[in-house]
Order: sequence, then structure tokens, then C-alpha cells
Amino acid sequence: MSAPLFLVESLPTGDQLTLDGPEGHHAATVQRLRVGEELLLADGRGGTAAAVVTAVGRGSLEIEVTSRGYVDASVPRLVVVQGIAKGDRGELAVQAMTEVGVDEIVPWAASRSVVQWRGDRGVRARQKWTATAREAAKQARRAWLPVVAGAPDESTPTVARRLAGAAAAFVLHEGARERLSTVELPTAGEIVLVVGPEGGVSEAEVATFAQAGARPVRLGPTVLRTSTAGVAALAVLATRLARW
Repeated sequence: MSAPLFLVESLPTGDQLTLDGPEGHHAATVQRLRVGEELLLADGRGGTAAAVVTAVGRGSLEIEVTSRGYVDASVPRLVVVQGIAKGDRGELAVQAMTEVGVDEIVPWAASRSVVQWRGDRGVRARQKWTATAREAAKQARRAWLPVVAGAPDESTPTVARRLAGAAAAFVLHEGARERLSTVELPTAGEIVLVVGPEGGVSEAEVATFAQAGARPVRLGPTVLRTSTAGVAALAVLATRLARW
């Protein structure tokens, strides 16, 4: 099994480090790492460091860095505009998309989103998505932490402007004729995917996004849930871009 990964604000400049705080507690108390075991540190921006545990404290570890590395950012960049869903479906989508390689997630206040992110509720909801992406990145041993955009969410006009600036933009829609598995893909820039909420993307939204340059595409003959459509689309792209 590969070494567990822990996210730190910045990588150590020296060879010795005390890993404390939430990450140290998780390493020492939850995962119960012991002297001699290996782990990975990442700053979420591509920097990595391999280390070995030299001592275990109360909710902390003393570690020694054994090597350093850097993982280049993926090109093209994969962005998913995720319609806000009710319950935990949004968080499930964020978790799975992070594991398969999304670079940025944009919470979208779609017209058919049952839940609306307003005021403090919206701030807390976005924080949950950010925390979910962080934990999923650790699970997947990712050197790059996905960005969760929004303040706390994005409107349809804002999303349309994002689509207009993308190298390629697609709206997942069950009525589309083109398939994501066959459309032409760019080799640089951003590929932006739009995933609707439970009620799907309205015709007015499809038209707005089409005017911005986005193309409706489908995945297959079945209609997927909002919590699974994004991850399925990312899997298609990861395969086509030779990341998998």
C-alpha cells in the first residue's frame, strides 16, 4: 500500500519537521503511524516531500524528509460546473470528481437547483465542498488540491462568461446528439463541463451556454444522477487525454 499523504501549508525547508495540528493528530492518533513508517507531504500546489517517522508524540509526529519532488499541473485543465444539489449529493460529486482528477469545481446556482446557497448557509455549504475536496485529494494521493470556486456560488451569467473563455466547453444533456467520447478536445487551456442539478439544465440555460460557445453532449443511453454524471464525464476525458 502506498504511503499516506498529508497536506501542509508549505513544505519544510529543512530535513526535520514536527507534523502537528489536525494533520499531525490524524497521522498519530487516527492512522497510528509508527517510527520507521513512511509518509508523503504535499502543499496542494504540486510540491511533495517523502518522509519517515522518527518519533511519535501526543497528536504529533517527528519526521525526517528523505526526498522532494514536484508534480506538474495537468494540461488541459479540467473544470466542472456542478449544479447545486440537495442533501449530500453535491458532496458525493465533489469527492468522486476529486478522486478522478478534477482541477476546479464551480458551484452553480441553476434555475432547477432545489437548494439555494444564501448568506451564512451558502458559506457553510461551500466550506463543506472545500473540506470534502481536501480529504478526497489526500485519499487519492494528489499533489494538486482542486480549487472550489464561488462566493459561495456562481450565477448562470457568470458561468456563461467562464464558458466563453474556455478552450472547450460542454453541457451534459441527455437530449444531445454528440457524445463526449468522440468530440474534439483541445491540448491546452481549460475544458469546462456543465453538470445540472437533480432537475437537469433548463432549455433557457442550454441556450445561454450555447451562445457562450458550449456544446451539448451526452455520455450514453442512460440518464445519470447529478452526483455521478461529472465523475463519469471526467473518466471519459481522463481516458481520452491519456491520463488513465
